[in-house]
Amino acid sequence: MRKIMMLFVALLTLAAATPAAQAKRSIMELPLIERAVLIIKKYETLHRPRHWPAIGYGHMVQPGEPYRRGIQLNERQADALLRKDLYKFVSLYKHMGERNAILLGTLAYNIGPGAVNKSTVYKKLKRGDRNIYKEYTAHCRYKGKFHRQLHERRQVEYFALFVP
Repeated sequence: MRKIMMLFVALLTLAAATPAAQAKRSIMELPLIERAVLIIKKYETLHRPRHWPAIGYGHMVQPGEPYRRGIQLNERQADALLRKDLYKFVSLYKHMGERNAILLGTLAYNIGPGAVNKSTVYKKLKRGDRNIYKEYTAHCRYKGKFHRQLHERRQVEYFALFVP
């Protein structure tokens, strides 16, 4: 299973503009934080006004923020908001090392830092135990039910962001 997922992630490619021409690049060639941004964008998609209070790529509007119901962020605005949120969540875990911080920050972007801090994943990583595949991929429930796409997302995050 692990080899299949590694192959899947390695084959996951994106089109990136280069100075010379359009080229295919593997997601694995990108820095970890850029991988996380691409994975979040793929699975969150750009939210529409009907998804309120979620805007952009899954940002939940908080009291006092300048966003109004019915707005639609453009790609540039949504990307900037995603990066701001992701950096905020990653910085909560920076004391745990880059790979751990980015993985936990990406999970926090989706389920919230409170849930991450109570999770077995966080506790194991804090103890230095890197055997977290089962625990990490278990964060795949929506309204109490198993969600196949969330499970797939956790697998992609695990192999693209955590496995060296």
